[in-house]
Amino acid sequence: MNNTAWYKNPEMIVALSALLIGLVTAFTSIYSAYVDREYARAAVWPRLEIFRSFSGNSFSYGVTNSGTGPALIKYAKVQDGSKYIKMWKDIESFNNIRQSHIGNRTLPPQDTITPVSYKGEDAKILAKADNSISIELCYCSIYEECWVIDRSNRPAAVELCIIEDKQIFLQ
Repeated sequence: MNNTAWYKNPEMIVALSALLIGLVTAFTSIYSAYVDREYARAAVWPRLEIFRSFSGNSFSYGVTNSGTGPALIKYAKVQDGSKYIKMWKDIESFNNIRQSHIGNRTLPPQDTITPVSYKGEDAKILAKADNSISIELCYCSIYEECWVIDRSNRPAAVELCIIEDKQIFLQ
């Protein structure tokens, strides 16, 4: 009978080598899948920015997606002072403006929407009214990662886009 230690047995050395190679392959595959998933998320990461434009006789608000993926805008919240606004015309100065929908829409990457636009002599009045207006948007990526952005343009990650009915902006 052979009294060689079990780990010195050639068959055992081959088996342990195969086990080690299998473990290294498994860890490499797991890490590769993790990197691929992070790359896929980064490839479709939206980044919304809210801006105001005012020059002479024109005034507008705009929202641009400077990210790499579509932004699924879940809600918009607009306040005039402490009052929640449902439509732009609810702000007295904003009666004669062109407007488009901002909440519940998809904004493609590198695209811009202009929810409010005005050209005329009253642009200065709108710019003055702008001091009391706050705008907040909640948007998500296609992977359901969500952020809230306001006019400071500093996105804050959130679990879900939830808003009370009395706060939602309808346009």
